[in-house]
Amino acid sequence: MLQGIRSAIRPASASGLRFFHNTTRTQMFQVGDVIKTGLAGVQENAPSNAIDLGKLVSKGKHIIVGVPAAFSPACSASHVPGYIAHLSDLQAKGVQDVFVTCVNDAFVTKAWAESLKTPEQVHIVADTKGEFAKSGDTLFDSEEVFGNKRNYRYAVVVEDGKVVSTFEEPDKTGVNVSSAENVLKSL
Repeated sequence: MLQGIRSAIRPASASGLRFFHNTTRTQMFQVGDVIKTGLAGVQENAPSNAIDLGKLVSKGKHIIVGVPAAFSPACSASHVPGYIAHLSDLQAKGVQDVFVTCVNDAFVTKAWAESLKTPEQVHIVADTKGEFAKSGDTLFDSEEVFGNKRNYRYAVVVEDGKVVSTFEEPDKTGVNVSSAENVLKSL
């Protein structure tokens, strides 16, 4: 039976069909991508404080870090604290700001930022509708663990609004490839 299902599920190219436009991506943000502007539901500190992440990273060098959830163990114990601890080293390499995005509400991200004692240059950003995550193909179904869709764990270095390097966790949740230490080595 499984063999029958496998043979029925095959890529469109194998079945003789052609796509006029294929939007399937092999990875999340890619080098050369422009960070989109005008995305709804991206907020910092309060629902009334909508921000445009694409505009904020349009000039200079910045790092955008995607995390699955505020207050989750790996995010709170190592991933974000690593960027805080290495902020001066990142700045010495020309990084102006670090934006940490997660699919949470702005009240939660504000409380998380306060608990982590984030400096002014590290912004914890609420992607309330997952629109920013969708724009980079980093939204995944995590209903069993978090109750809704969340962000993959990753980091991207952005210069003048364009992605110049990507650090995607192979398992989408670990903290190795996207760690501050690893990103810092590449700058």
